[in-house]
Amino acid sequence: MSAPWPQEARWTALAVDLGSARTRVWAPSEGMVLDVPTVTFPDAGRGRGQGRGACALHPVRRRAIDVAGTARTLDRLLRQGPPPLERPLVLLTAPVLDGVAYRAAARAAVEVLRPRAVLTVPTARAVAVAAREDLSRPLLVVDVGARFTETVLLVDGAVADAHRVTLGTPGLDEEPGAAARLVEAVAAMVASVPDEDRTAAAPSLPARGVLLAGGGALRPEFVHRLARRLDVAVKVAPAPDTAAVRGAAELLGSARRHPSSTGGARLPVPE
Repeated sequence: MSAPWPQEARWTALAVDLGSARTRVWAPSEGMVLDVPTVTFPDAGRGRGQGRGACALHPVRRRAIDVAGTARTLDRLLRQGPPPLERPLVLLTAPVLDGVAYRAAARAAVEVLRPRAVLTVPTARAVAVAAREDLSRPLLVVDVGARFTETVLLVDGAVADAHRVTLGTPGLDEEPGAAARLVEAVAAMVASVPDEDRTAAAPSLPARGVLLAGGGALRPEFVHRLARRLDVAVKVAPAPDTAAVRGAAELLGSARRHPSSTGGARLPVPE
């Protein structure tokens, strides 16, 4: 549900998380102002709801974004009667392993919000900020989303390593074996990090454990199975399904001071 908008408010900054299941937008002054399924109904007609027979489209998929469809999802902010936007600074979360074309399409989609600048932040870093993690120490973040699961090693807050599998939350509650497959996939990704990491981070990772976020972190049985399989501490981020957008909102304070926020430049996600 979207939060109500005080008539006198004007947004100067927005955090945007384009998930394949849900699209979320957070205004630091108001909190969550958009939290809707990432589904559009282009045949329904503007402002008339879904309509009988409308064809549902899912515009955000792994490694691909339909710019027009995603823009229609974000356009709900403008159609539901919010106060006028003052060309806000937009901070957009982005999965680490999505390519340059994906990030360019995401930035193109948020142009519907008429931003003065669009900055991007790795989703894993935003999650760590929302969880109040100490980023001066190496951290493993596991983000279990609707269409894929990403395991990211952060060192000094920057991405040092990342892995992904095309398994996510669908089927965790109903499909036999789905949770077991995902647990084994995450365990394999976590185990590969010390082998591939070339920094001093690897020895300290088992002691610190992993930070879990995304919709999968809302399944207690899955979390317990994962903790047993990894044999390390598994910390669930507070409100794990919204951690990314909330962390991005917290980072907006420093983003506003970035030189690109006034010049309209685009800051790419660190590789």
